[in-house]
Amino acid sequence: MSDTVVVGLDIGGTSTRAAALSLDGVRLGTGRAGGGNPTSHGVEPAAAELLTALRAALVDVDPTRVRAGVIGLAGAGRLLADPHGRAAFDRAWADAGLRCPYAVHGDALVAYASGTAAPNGTVLIAGTGAIAAQVHDLRLDRTADGHGWLLGDAGSGFWLGREAVRRLLSDLDRADPPGELGRRVLAELTGSPEVAARPRATAALVVQAVTRRAPVELARLAPLVVAAARAAEPIALALIREAATLLAESVTRIRPAGTAGPVVLGGGLLTADTPLADAVRAELARRWPDAPLRTAGDGAAGAAWLAARDLPEVIDPAALHALLLPAAT
Repeated sequence: MSDTVVVGLDIGGTSTRAAALSLDGVRLGTGRAGGGNPTSHGVEPAAAELLTALRAALVDVDPTRVRAGVIGLAGAGRLLADPHGRAAFDRAWADAGLRCPYAVHGDALVAYASGTAAPNGTVLIAGTGAIAAQVHDLRLDRTADGHGWLLGDAGSGFWLGREAVRRLLSDLDRADPPGELGRRVLAELTGSPEVAARPRATAALVVQAVTRRAPVELARLAPLVVAAARAAEPIALALIREAATLLAESVTRIRPAGTAGPVVLGGGLLTADTPLADAVRAELARRWPDAPLRTAGDGAAGAAWLAARDLPEVIDPAALHALLLPAAT
């Protein structure tokens, strides 16, 4: 079995990660490149990053040993529906020396697979954006939210950043001195935590600083909320509680009460040791006390497992999952 190699890729807006693994659990190579999502970067640049990551992962691997591959990315359906995009990815796959087929899945399914081998369950992701998805027979069944910063992504990094700015502006409107979180946000946006003699003038500076940037960049303020919550700052704690409730409510839309399948938590805000991760775990445990809570792991390895599980020599996919993703909890 060790002669057989599978390849997995986890493609995001900021990075592309690839892994080549044998079926006895040996990691033969890894690769990393820049953001490779064709929706945000364009098809040809995305395919170029895909090729870079693949070549790095295969530098010590004979590509003819690779029997299957999976690419996970947000907006997988758009890529599959775009002949030009699929052709560009096909060329990158071939230019890496690969002759085996590959499948394209949504990043939510790859995150789920990186945390559990269970065929049925739920995945909740909170990073810059937020989405919940129900998984059935290791296929995405139903989703909730993931509608983007303008219309959704409740409880996400963007949401935390936007709400922190809104709280600051409310303080300035009332001419109240901002709390510690407000001062941190003010310093990040204007360069100074101090409020001018006319608070309205400071509010104008804040609005200008935000509107000069792409709206989604508000997500960069989320770490300030997390840090302030760790220090028990009241406004930050309130935002964390509200975000946790919103994320759990997204899960409620697609996951029936009493469901016992696992819930996998993905995205930087839920996989790291953050107050939001703790609050979401507590909220999910309250609503689904019998559900195991898991943390998403290596997305590229999760994609590789999805590629491997349908090979004829794999008779125990759960055992293979434990080999390829030993850190999955």
